[in-house]
Amino acid sequence: MATTLLGAEGVRLSVRESGPEAAPAVVLVHGWAQSGEVWPAYPALRTYAVDLRGHGSSDVPDGGYRDPAVWAADLAAVLDHVGRPAVLVGWSYGGLVITDYLARRGADRVAGVVLVGAITDLGRDRPGGATGPVMRRALPDALSDDPDVAVPALARFCRDQAPGLPGEVVQRLLGTALRVPPRVRRELFRRDVDGSAVWKGLDRPTLVVHGTADEVVDPAAGEHAAALIPGADLRRYERTGHAPFLERPERFAADLAGFAAEVAR
Repeated sequence: MATTLLGAEGVRLSVRESGPEAAPAVVLVHGWAQSGEVWPAYPALRTYAVDLRGHGSSDVPDGGYRDPAVWAADLAAVLDHVGRPAVLVGWSYGGLVITDYLARRGADRVAGVVLVGAITDLGRDRPGGATGPVMRRALPDALSDDPDVAVPALARFCRDQAPGLPGEVVQRLLGTALRVPPRVRRELFRRDVDGSAVWKGLDRPTLVVHGTADEVVDPAAGEHAAALIPGADLRRYERTGHAPFLERPERFAADLAGFAAEVAR
């Protein structure tokens, strides 16, 4: 079921809801140049997969992409809709959106956090934002207005971020990325974020999932986050790239459902 919510500045956000209403609530926050469609179904959970502003079926406003208060307000709108404490799951750039939310709104409505190949910092030499060769090769071409430059870069990025995915899946990822305007793709990187204080002070159960072969967000970023967060559970997925939920779907589904159920208890 698709729902439209109003985020910061009246921006319309698209949210896909699925699963039993009484199941543990999980908010799924996708990564850069993707959408909520990237997530598989999780029948044991009540999931809310949001399309971030500028992505998927959500509005594409002129601004707000550099403002942490805006990202926090957008995610708060989703949690308002959920209406009870939820597990926040952030993939890649989604980890930074969760950082913004926790910094501005705190953790009162957060039951737990799952970071999946995620960044928690952004900026030069920020350890929680360490990138790998696939990300570095994609930039700056993937940000270009020129389709002859951007499309090949995005195609390589979608293919190489999780080697071994079926061609149909890679093409779907590429199609989603191309729906995000180049100016939005650029704006998301024009920030400087140090999330260390936020994560050091988090008092909610946290699961950190990172592929050991991730060449988009370096595994060192996951190690950094896990070391900061009190009591964090770090799970390394061997021979896995940037999208564990697509590359190892059964294991990830079991890990997520188990974590959400434990938090709910």
